[in-house]
Amino acid sequence: AALEKRCRVGNDTPSLVRVCEACLDLCKEAGDDEALLATLKNLITRRSQKAKAIGALVTKCLPWVVDEGDGFTPIVIAEGNEAAAKARDALVEELREITDGKMYLEAERARLTRTMAILKEAAGDVAGAADVLQEVHVETYGSISKREKVEFILEQMRLTLAKKDYVRAAIVSNKIQRKTLEEEGMTAEKIKFYTLLTQYHRHDKNALELAKDYHAIYSTNSVQEKENEWKEALINTVVFLCLSEYGNEMKDMMERINVDTNLDKIPECRETIQSFLKKEIIHYPLPHLTALESLPAFNMEDDNTIPPSPFESSLASHWHTAFHTRIIQHNLRISSVYYRRIHLSRLAQLLSLSRDDLEKHISQMVSAGSLYAKIDRPKDIVRFKKERKEEEILSDWAADIKSLLNLVEKTTYLIHKENMVQGH
Repeated sequence: AALEKRCRVGNDTPSLVRVCEACLDLCKEAGDDEALLATLKNLITRRSQKAKAIGALVTKCLPWVVDEGDGFTPIVIAEGNEAAAKARDALVEELREITDGKMYLEAERARLTRTMAILKEAAGDVAGAADVLQEVHVETYGSISKREKVEFILEQMRLTLAKKDYVRAAIVSNKIQRKTLEEEGMTAEKIKFYTLLTQYHRHDKNALELAKDYHAIYSTNSVQEKENEWKEALINTVVFLCLSEYGNEMKDMMERINVDTNLDKIPECRETIQSFLKKEIIHYPLPHLTALESLPAFNMEDDNTIPPSPFESSLASHWHTAFHTRIIQHNLRISSVYYRRIHLSRLAQLLSLSRDDLEKHISQMVSAGSLYAKIDRPKDIVRFKKERKEEEILSDWAADIKSLLNLVEKTTYLIHKENMVQGH
């Protein structure tokens, strides 16, 4: 202690570092874990202790608790050696307290926090592991590489999803910029990120976002090199795209996938996409509906687990109902293109629906603003085209006449001009 004080007061930092490290080595060689913790606390809390000495002490202790390869995996303790495991955990906790609030040790604190989360998760405390990891805002750290930041945030996402804290998982996912995942060497992180997002969007039952997630996985170079992986991703993209509500984004994505040459290698997906793109009524059930609904992704729960048999999960029954609903909505949009008005009984016959179900689906689409329709129940007629007022018809007629007269005037001028040119 006297030698340490002399070096510290005399600003002999190199000697101070050596003395502090020697103190820890003596405790470690003696196998006295309690003395090691006490000595570490004593040296760290000395008045005006040098930052280099504190950093050296932390660096000295790290190999005793974590694997030197990645810097955060806890060292393996032999099974049954509870005393050693307890000492390791106590040293990790102490090192976290030491590094707290010290900018020059922010990287070490982030890695030690990840170590603590691994230990808590191994002990079965997933919620505690997620809470510990949330304490570190690694995106603000400047001493950590971009890849390590992404890996840390992905671990935060995984634990918050395991904790079923979906709101926080969405917030954490926004910390990763999508363009960062497109950089070279980030393939594994990109696949893991979008796989975790599928779990979040599956909980929200957001089919369009699920289609985007699987398409992002499909477009990854490493996935494109493996036929079984890109086929699975492309099939999932098509299935959830067909389950999405109709809109410009959904239609554009479907058109882009339709021109993908890989789609020709999956006939059931190609035929399904083309059915939704054609302006024709789709007959339910589809020829390949059973094959599509038997996919693992279709039957997966929101925690990415698959039940032993199909349709046992609540999500599978939801997607099954949604598939039928999307086909009915497609058929109603197509009917509104070809019919100005039609008898409800006839339309129900065309769509293979009961009158009550047909009215329900028309009402839902009208409420959502995706279809214009008015039902005249006494006359059993549904009208898909809005009746125009006399003023609107007259206004359009006047505009058409004006356009015609302008065209005639321009044509007359050009004929007159040509005659004059030819006359000279």
